[in-house]
Amino acid sequence: MLRTVNRVVLGLVGLVLLCLGGAVLVTGTGLPVPSWWPWSGRNDVLLSDADRTRWRDEGWWWPVVIAVLALLVLLALWWLLAQLRRARLAEVLVDTGDGEGALVRGRALENVMTGEAESLEGVSHARVMLTGRSRRAPQARVLLQLEPHAAPAERLSRLVDEAVTHARESAGLSSLPVEARLRESRHRPERVA
Repeated sequence: MLRTVNRVVLGLVGLVLLCLGGAVLVTGTGLPVPSWWPWSGRNDVLLSDADRTRWRDEGWWWPVVIAVLALLVLLALWWLLAQLRRARLAEVLVDTGDGEGALVRGRALENVMTGEAESLEGVSHARVMLTGRSRRAPQARVLLQLEPHAAPAERLSRLVDEAVTHARESAGLSSLPVEARLRESRHRPERVA
């Protein structure tokens, strides 16, 4: 979702800046402009003195300006923190029984779970991503692409009983919450003769 928000926001900001820059460029080069154009010639300014000072004496003006700017700063900080937050879990702490533990790369555990999920009958493709805030309590997001005639309930129970249980036990985790999404593979309609 963050990727979509990034693309939409960047697209809108780019479009606004492109339109504003194009309008100023057309006016600044002295090209003929239509009568409704906001600026009329080379020596025209973007904001006149009257436009810049129109609301300055109103009592509500400065609180609104400060509130809007504070909101923009908070949104920019939220966006920055969302960019820095890792979606994937880099490492998982495995209980080795000696009190120390060992670190296993998150991608390695994801690859093993993906391979085991893809080996299930009726699954054409699988993708696993480990998430979570702590390497002691990971969570898994699983996407299963099912073959056309596979039973979803059976595939889901086998995923939990086999791939997830094996990953949880091999990593020594007390629990491994899973969010599973199932999709059906597209296939051609069957002909009846």
